[in-house]
Amino acid sequence: MWLKIGALVGVTIGAFIYLIGWLEGPQPGSVETPAQQPAVVLDKPQTVPEKAEEPAGAADEPKPETVPVTPTAGENGGALPAAGGSSPRVKLSFVGDVMFAGRVEDIVKKNGYAYPFEQVKSYLEKADLTVANLETPITASGTAQSKEYVYRSSPLALPELKGAGVDLVNLANNHTMDYGEKGLLDTLDHLDAQGIRRVGGGRSADEAYHHEIVDQNGMKIAFLGFSEVLPDASWFAGAGKPGLAESYSVKRPLEAIAKARAEADLVVVIAHWGEEREERMNEKQRDLAHQYIDAGADLIIASHPHVLQGFEQYNGKWIAYSLGNFIFTTNSNPNTLESMILDASCTKERSCDLSLVPIHTEWAHPVPMEAEKGKKLFEKLTRISYNAKVDGEGKVTAGPVNPYKAPAGPVPLPSKTTNKSGAVSTGTGTSSKSASTKPTTESAKTKTTTTTSTKSKENTSTGTQGTAVKKPAATTTKE
Repeated sequence: MWLKIGALVGVTIGAFIYLIGWLEGPQPGSVETPAQQPAVVLDKPQTVPEKAEEPAGAADEPKPETVPVTPTAGENGGALPAAGGSSPRVKLSFVGDVMFAGRVEDIVKKNGYAYPFEQVKSYLEKADLTVANLETPITASGTAQSKEYVYRSSPLALPELKGAGVDLVNLANNHTMDYGEKGLLDTLDHLDAQGIRRVGGGRSADEAYHHEIVDQNGMKIAFLGFSEVLPDASWFAGAGKPGLAESYSVKRPLEAIAKARAEADLVVVIAHWGEEREERMNEKQRDLAHQYIDAGADLIIASHPHVLQGFEQYNGKWIAYSLGNFIFTTNSNPNTLESMILDASCTKERSCDLSLVPIHTEWAHPVPMEAEKGKKLFEKLTRISYNAKVDGEGKVTAGPVNPYKAPAGPVPLPSKTTNKSGAVSTGTGTSSKSASTKPTTESAKTKTTTTTSTKSKENTSTGTQGTAVKKPAATTTKE
């Protein structure tokens, strides 16, 4: 009997345990036990990639690596987003007059064509685009023109010019046609062969006045070149006639600027104007600059005086009136030894920030100035600027209007007869200043024609200039 009772109790207890287990175990449609959840969690990372892609399209939380506006932003020292990340920037660098003739040719033949760039190449290469005023034809032929200073440079100079970082040159100046139309046509061909872009000259007026557009960092930058310093009206480009883009009449330049404005994000004008060795811009320069900006130019960079001139901001646009010499013949005027590399950081919204590297240039060898000398140059540029100042770091900003009043005067067109000075004086309305008393330690050139110069003679077969004279000449004309 006791055996039966024990068996019954065992069955009852087993049934009770089974019932409890059944009640606590998973039922159909119920959630899984904690012991089973890890297996489910391990499966979720397989679906995470879909969620990970969401931030890339979310405008409210962009990741740093998605900030650049254009695929090329930041490459080769290029544009980075401006403050707020809304616009790319392009860095442009500009230098003044460059040539490889005369004493410069003697120096580079001895030291190599890379010699002039030894101390400045690293600065020129940093920019997205570097621009120079090429103050010489590149040719081994042509006929020397009847003018006081006649230059031509060897095509051997161009690979090093390109290698130093120069991307584009201006041809609208008073030396590009020193060896006639043939010299100009050779120059165009040699530049094209080296892949160096050019403005201001061409095989016709349409080509000479045409703007060169460069696509950089998502921006279209248009460049144009005009000269108001030409020795003879025969140098003017015409319909089917090789020549240069002149600005004695502003109609064609203003039309060209307006056309560039319609096609580009940023319009840069390279001007050739002013009075040689005058540190102040004149009223004619200012008037032309203002007309260029009113027509659509965003930045104006100029040359010809062979010395530095100051800055002006007009309607929010910068004007650099003269960058002086960069690689050029050397004379006894200390102001001609002061130069700069001007950097412009520009946005698609057509604004530019300017800064400069102070340069001392002598005997075809530009070098950055020492800190103290550089600061003195910045102070000088502030004094001779119209309404700008240059701080101790070389940054150009708006400043008070300088009370200096620049001279004014009409500028006559060049005559059909070539004059010996090689240039029409701008700012005074006459060519009398082309025979100034400012000295030069370099001899001038003679011509291959029957007209001889009052200065030492040139080896016209090579284009080299005579050696320097110990006693400065009593007079000088346009360089």
